[in-house]
Amino acid sequence: MFEFAWPWIFLLAPLPWLLRRLLPPAPSGEAALRVSFLAELEGLAGQRARSQLPGWRRQLRFVVLWLLLLLAAARPQWVGEPLPVPTSGRDLLLAVDVSGSMDYADMRWEGEEVSRLTLVKRLLGDFVEGRQGDRVGLILFGSQAYLQAPLTFDRRTVRTWLDEAVVGIAGKNTAIGDAIGLALKRLRLRPAQSRVLVLVTDGANTGGELEPMTAARLAAEEGVRIYTIGIGADPRQAPFSSLTFGAGLDLDEPTLRAIAERTGGEYFRARDRDELRAIGATLDRLEPVEQAPTQARPAVPLYPWPLAAALLLSLILTVHGAWPRLLLELPQRRFRRRP
Repeated sequence: MFEFAWPWIFLLAPLPWLLRRLLPPAPSGEAALRVSFLAELEGLAGQRARSQLPGWRRQLRFVVLWLLLLLAAARPQWVGEPLPVPTSGRDLLLAVDVSGSMDYADMRWEGEEVSRLTLVKRLLGDFVEGRQGDRVGLILFGSQAYLQAPLTFDRRTVRTWLDEAVVGIAGKNTAIGDAIGLALKRLRLRPAQSRVLVLVTDGANTGGELEPMTAARLAAEEGVRIYTIGIGADPRQAPFSSLTFGAGLDLDEPTLRAIAERTGGEYFRARDRDELRAIGATLDRLEPVEQAPTQARPAVPLYPWPLAAALLLSLILTVHGAWPRLLLELPQRRFRRRP
């Protein structure tokens, strides 16, 4: 179906005529000879100068040009048939710890030792892109919690923000309670059965203003299910360099497990990539909530056609207006004597 996105643009159609009527004529800057009896001379000749067209015919080309510009500005488009938009799914926020300890290289990926945050990016990135029909958002937290990406169907952009996260960007400490509180602010307005928070951390709560269990109680009251993931290798399996910094020793598993149980979620211990992938399988078992169905109609823009026609007509008028002058100047340039 053909339609205009901005049909009110056509109200500007009489604008050139109004400007011509209201504004004074611009001075030409050239000397002119005024002849009071020019009309009598034309009457004696019986005709007007043949070089001038009637007024309406001279202005017609500019009227067409103006209408073409208005047509392009009104944004003509061809609107297709309604297509369903996937709105049956979950509202899922991913809260990732980016404190200093996430830089410990005690995880393994394809035979290489990688940092904890690197493993989270590689595995949870695929998990985010696979949430077809879900709104996904991203929270990064350290000493403070920040909303990096709001809830959106654009899962690829969320993965890009996750891939670009760096250790220490939100501070060196771990504010688990503040991360949960920020997630509640974003999820509380969504349908009650679709609110999910996935919390990934490798330590205990060492920062922020909100206690984790207090935040978990508020989450339970708001119907937000929290799936907690404790990441980090066992101390006996971690490299010696990581043991020096206490890798795997600071993880507060009892608190993470209590948060998950209080909100109806589950706790996962991610010692390697296989255990980290278990969270995706569990979330896939959740029943999606039917939300209000919506439809979208694809629109194909057509404004380039009248815009191109206006450009072409402008070029034709420019060349046509300059051509007689060039013909008159050509003989003068050819036979002009050099000094």
